[in-house]
Amino acid sequence: MIRAARRAFRSPVSHPLTLAVLASLALAAPLHAQQADEDETRAEQAGASTLDTLHVTAEQIAKQALGTSIITQEDIERRPPANDLSDILRTMPGVNLTGNSSSGAYGNNRQIDLRGMGPENTLILVDGRRVSARDSVRMGVAGERNSRGDTNWVPAEAVERIEVLRGPAAARYGSGAAGGVVNIITKKPTGDLTGSMTLYGLVPENNDEGGSQRAGFTLSGPLSRDWSFRLYGNLNKTEADAADINSANSESGVAAAGREGVRNKDVNGLLRWDLTDDQVLEFEAGYSRQGNIFAGDYLNTSNATVTSKVGDETNVMTRRNAAVTHRGNWAFGTSRLTVSTSDTDNDRISEGLAGGPEGSLSTTPVWTHSNLKDTTAEGEVNIPSVIGGMDNIWTLGFEYRDSELDDPYSMTQTGTGVEGVDLTNRDGKTDEQVTAVFIEDNIYATERLTVTPGLRFDHHSAFGNNFSPSLNVQYKLTPDWLIKGGVARAFKAPNLYQANPNYLYYTRGNGCPDYYTGSGGCYIQGNASLDPETSINKEIGVEWLPDSGYHASLTYFHNDYDNKIVAGYSDYYETSASGYVYQWINASKALIQGVEGNVKIPLLGERGDRLSWNTNVTWMIDNKNKATGQPLSVIPEYTVNSALDWRATEKLSLSLMATFYGKQEQASLDRNNEAVCGTDGLVACDTLGAYHLFNASVRYRITKKVGVGFGVNNLADKRIFREGSRASSAGAATYNEPGRAYWASLNFGF
Repeated sequence: MIRAARRAFRSPVSHPLTLAVLASLALAAPLHAQQADEDETRAEQAGASTLDTLHVTAEQIAKQALGTSIITQEDIERRPPANDLSDILRTMPGVNLTGNSSSGAYGNNRQIDLRGMGPENTLILVDGRRVSARDSVRMGVAGERNSRGDTNWVPAEAVERIEVLRGPAAARYGSGAAGGVVNIITKKPTGDLTGSMTLYGLVPENNDEGGSQRAGFTLSGPLSRDWSFRLYGNLNKTEADAADINSANSESGVAAAGREGVRNKDVNGLLRWDLTDDQVLEFEAGYSRQGNIFAGDYLNTSNATVTSKVGDETNVMTRRNAAVTHRGNWAFGTSRLTVSTSDTDNDRISEGLAGGPEGSLSTTPVWTHSNLKDTTAEGEVNIPSVIGGMDNIWTLGFEYRDSELDDPYSMTQTGTGVEGVDLTNRDGKTDEQVTAVFIEDNIYATERLTVTPGLRFDHHSAFGNNFSPSLNVQYKLTPDWLIKGGVARAFKAPNLYQANPNYLYYTRGNGCPDYYTGSGGCYIQGNASLDPETSINKEIGVEWLPDSGYHASLTYFHNDYDNKIVAGYSDYYETSASGYVYQWINASKALIQGVEGNVKIPLLGERGDRLSWNTNVTWMIDNKNKATGQPLSVIPEYTVNSALDWRATEKLSLSLMATFYGKQEQASLDRNNEAVCGTDGLVACDTLGAYHLFNASVRYRITKKVGVGFGVNNLADKRIFREGSRASSAGAATYNEPGRAYWASLNFGF
């Protein structure tokens, strides 16, 4: 067993997958040992280092873990995303797309939401390194950001696999992982000189929807005996929807905007130095640019949008990143050490900062600039041992992160008499430092029982200490049945806007609470005394894994969520100009619970390798604030993804996929707990009814290195139109679901 574990350490199994792999090894080793030896032999014959073996086996083991999903390169080729990887991530169990708040604002900029905890509690990693470019975007009063999130920094052609880790195991990754972790793994250097070029195009059937085109390449191979390289690049353009796409469905008198477009440019290079068979150094640098194509979006019903800018770029995100990584294989185990930096520029045309014009382009637009720098050092060692006759695999690690944000424009909101704030000369700079250590032990207590206790300690420069204990257990009931469970404490520190006393939000009229009697408006001020958001995450489930290709699991998850940070109206004081000042506060408790399940049925071929049927389901039982009963986010009551994959011949494969979404409900109260619908004679609270989508694709491999793909998205042409920019006027219909579209791809390599 220890030998199997040592072999597994040689794989570049990335950070979020380590727990799932190690916790499963004891039970899976007999099943996969022969395959592992064959994979290792083939890799060594190809000239690859032993540090780069067992990819396939690691994925197979990880797929057996509850709360863990793997998207492979083949999955991406079968259902390629038009632009953003969130298009395929949304088909995983426990995964939805939603905004940063239940307000429905910026509804078409939906991001990954794991188990209903919201995008801000989903940690995005690339090759195990934290990506936080969205933190450079100002946070509005309802918690929304005008951001597309961080799942589009790696082009689809450069992805080897994507790991999605949900539940208690994600707690070891620190702040922001309370919902879970998405780790995007890029392709690594190869032993032979290889390259590929991919062309992709998507054409909507409906002329008012934007199409997509992209071209990407990868190139890798040896430079000398000990040096190798990998290079990838990407050009991508997705057109914006027509400016009037939602005009026939608007409920507010001003049509909500459709989906904005995106222009992407990416280039990334990696140099690998194999010092010895057991010691590797990697040097990586990358550049990415994401520019939007404005579709006329605005935040509130006061439409101050400059319509002349529709079709132009109104915001550009530029990210530069670099990293140095050492991975070693030692007599005692393995190690990894990474030092990385990320520098994000957020350039956008000036927007209204508060009140009715918030989020709308200024009538006299000028470009503004913010910058976010993240510098990180992190590492871990993995040590197998035998204690008391039981096999153990220890993981000990550390992380140090320094984040610096400079956003002077967000500090320009004026006013009078706010204590401790110089309203005419405020510094837009703020920073934080986080130091963390963690330890976990995979204890193979018996042939049937695996126990994994863990503990992470974080020290935040502004918010003190935080402990994140966790415990995961796996028990083999029979050769085919396993029961698994876990519990962990997770947390999220306040972001750099919420914690900055210089950051003010100002509003008048409807933005103030009903009891407001002043004449100077209302301020919401950043609060350096906030507590981190916390959650106690629990899950328990059963898995059926016979040696025949069938697979099924059912998991119940329950998260008690506390101290959610909101812009609150309490503990106010009145300024000399009769304005009221409030702060960001920690709100009451929330409850999130639901069920995830999946089943694989092999229909043809050995273990279903010719024809298989895969289905996953997510049912959200509760997603609400306990005090008010209001939803935390606008997500479907249930989601079912079902796919039929048929490899008709060695060259031809076909896929049919169906997705069913349950109803979605809006919040009936706003952030002040004042009614927006359903009571006091107001309009009824609208829901977005259940709907379903069907997709089909076919792939044909002309030669070993040349292949084509064709597909139809949304076969039934089921379209959802956005009825408003906020849920209060649009119910839950705050986003567009595009109609039928046709895509084609061409891939050729050498």
